[in-house]
Amino acid sequence: MRIAYLDCFSGIAGDMLLGAMIDAGLDADRLRAEIAKLGLPGVELQVEKTVRRGITGSDVKVLTGPDHDHRHLSTIERIIDGSDISESAKQTAKTIFRRLGEAEAAIHGVSIEQVHFHEVGAVDAIVDICGAAIGLELLGVQKLYCSPLNLGSGTVKAAHGVMPVPAPATAALVKGLPSYSDGPAMELTTPTGAAIVSTLCQSFGPMPAMAIESIGYGAGDKDFQDRANLLRMVVGESSQAPEATEVLVIEANIDDMSPEWAGYVRGRLLDEGALDVTMTPAYMKKDRPGYVLSVLAKPLDRDRLADVLFAETTTIGVRYSSAWRRVLERTWATVGTPYGEVRVKVASEGDQVRNFAPEYEDCKKLAQAQSVPLKAVWHAAVQAYQQSR
Repeated sequence: MRIAYLDCFSGIAGDMLLGAMIDAGLDADRLRAEIAKLGLPGVELQVEKTVRRGITGSDVKVLTGPDHDHRHLSTIERIIDGSDISESAKQTAKTIFRRLGEAEAAIHGVSIEQVHFHEVGAVDAIVDICGAAIGLELLGVQKLYCSPLNLGSGTVKAAHGVMPVPAPATAALVKGLPSYSDGPAMELTTPTGAAIVSTLCQSFGPMPAMAIESIGYGAGDKDFQDRANLLRMVVGESSQAPEATEVLVIEANIDDMSPEWAGYVRGRLLDEGALDVTMTPAYMKKDRPGYVLSVLAKPLDRDRLADVLFAETTTIGVRYSSAWRRVLERTWATVGTPYGEVRVKVASEGDQVRNFAPEYEDCKKLAQAQSVPLKAVWHAAVQAYQQSR
C-alpha cells in the first residue's frame, strides 16, 4: 500500500502541502491541468525552488485575479461538482470543506448552511484544498499519516480582526489531535492545513513503517532565523514491520451502575470506533466494589467516546492519558476442518508468523450445529492451519 507521512515541524498550510507533493514527485504541469478543470478564472500555479535554512524545497503560490472571497459552502460545492476533476477528488475536497464548515458553524453559533467562508472561501484556498485532493490521488497515496502539529503562537490578522493563534477555526479542527506550540510568534498551522490533515490523516504520531521512495519539502512564505520553514512529506510503500502509533486511553471509575448495562456500554463504545474496551474489578470509596472502565481509542475519537460514557454510564468524570502501542500485521486465513470451514486470524512480522488463533464465533457456530465440543473444533482448526503452512 502506498502511504505518505507529513512532518509538520513548522506547521502546515495548503500551499506548503502542494509544494511538498510537487517536491516529492508530483508533476506540476499535470496538477496545473487538473486545477484548470475547476473553471476558476485567472488562476495560475507558480512553482519555484527555494532554500530554507540550507534545505531546498518547492515554493508554491496560487496567483489569482480580483476575488469575492465570501462564499457559502453550497457555492463552493457547486464549483467542485461542476468541475471535471475525478469523482473521488471531488468527494475528498467536499469532505474537507464540510469539516471546515462544521468548525466555523460551531464557532459562530449558526448552521453550516449559514457559514460565510472568508479567507478559506477565497479562490486560493479552494485551489489548495482541491489541489491536495487531486495531488494525493495523482501520487497514488492510499493512506496519509501526520506528525503532531506545530500550531505557532502569538496573533494573526483575519477577516474578523486580530485573533489568537491558533485561530478559532484551527483550534476547533485540531481538537483531540496531538499539537504543540514552538518557534516564532505567528500562525504556523492554518485553518486550511488543519482541515486537510484532520480530515484525511489516519493517525498522528511518529512515521509509520514504510519503504521510503521519495521525500519532498514544501516551503512556507517566511524564512525564519531559527528553523527551516518547511513541510516535509515522505512517500513510500507500507512495510509489514510492526509500527508504534499513539493512542488515547479514556478511563472512568464506576461503582453505582447496574452490571446488566456493562455489555451494552462496551458494544456502544466499539460501535463508535473504540479500539478496545476492558473492565477491571476495583474497590472504590467506602470499600464499594466497582470497576475501572478503560477505552483504547484514536486521539481523534476522544470527544465522541467520552460522550458515549457520559450518556450510557453513571460516571460523572473521565480521565485521559496518552500511550503508544505496537501492533503486528493481521490477516485472515480460512482452513477446512472435519466440521466445516473456520477463519484463522494470523499476526505476522514480515514473513514470520508470530501468533494465530481460530475465530471463536466460527468455532462456536460449528460446535453448536454439529453437537460437538467447542474445543474439538478449535483444535481441528489449529491443526489444519499448521498443516497448511
